[in-house]
Amino acid sequence: MASGSSSICGIGHLQKECYYEWMCIQSKHIVDLKEVLMSQGSNAYDHHKLEELVGKIVNDFQKYAERRSELADRCCSSYFAPSWNSSLENGLLWMGGCRPSSFMRIIYALCGSHAETQLSQYLLKMDGEVDDGHEGDSSLSDLTATQLARINDLHVEVIDKEDKLSKKSANLQEDVADMPIAITAFSRDCVETDMAVEDALDKHEEGMAVLIAEADNLRLETLKKIVDILTPVQAAEFLLSGKRLHVSLHEWGRVREERRIGCARAEDAAAARGGKSKRSATC
Repeated sequence: MASGSSSICGIGHLQKECYYEWMCIQSKHIVDLKEVLMSQGSNAYDHHKLEELVGKIVNDFQKYAERRSELADRCCSSYFAPSWNSSLENGLLWMGGCRPSSFMRIIYALCGSHAETQLSQYLLKMDGEVDDGHEGDSSLSDLTATQLARINDLHVEVIDKEDKLSKKSANLQEDVADMPIAITAFSRDCVETDMAVEDALDKHEEGMAVLIAEADNLRLETLKKIVDILTPVQAAEFLLSGKRLHVSLHEWGRVREERRIGCARAEDAAAARGGKSKRSATC
């Protein structure tokens, strides 16, 4: 039992290490994307370099997903509520990560945020007052009708696949209330596992590991299809926005958690002194 616990702790450490390595890689991606996009804005077009960077980022995500899958095969439960995440992040998780359909929502949000600016620039160009010198490529605010239609079709397709995976997850969760797990729990006062229960729990974890692998494959497949629809500049803008969102949520969640812990400690200190303390609205 001790060796088993030690092995699980070791796997947990590797999973956490894998995640933080990925976060470091994402931070580097953000810097690289900003640098390349800035050079594009100064008319220093280098589509080969841009395509190369986008391809590298997609490849890095594939390597991360493969590494996650290897570690999930050994112990996958922690991926559904990672200790390295804040409660905010864990509350947003779907199958150990983000929903692939959220990729399209990022695109829609960016298009909407730029719509007013795009209209103003268009009207100015119609009057001959502005010439932005933008040639050969366009940003996410300039998506064509064909691109939007393809993205919408992909959105519908991905949501359907997400629903099927969610149904599989629900079936796995319901299985926990079936034999032999539920019967063993009911028939014993002492919480001990026997061989049948251990086998059932192992089978449950194996099923969860398969789900995470399928979800990661869907995330990767969706990412590749989006990059294929977008131009190199648009793909770079999309990737930059998605990575900034991920890194920001991680940081926001950490700050909120530290603030809650600080509030709880202040209340405990006040109670120890015999004083009265009211929890603030932010806590």
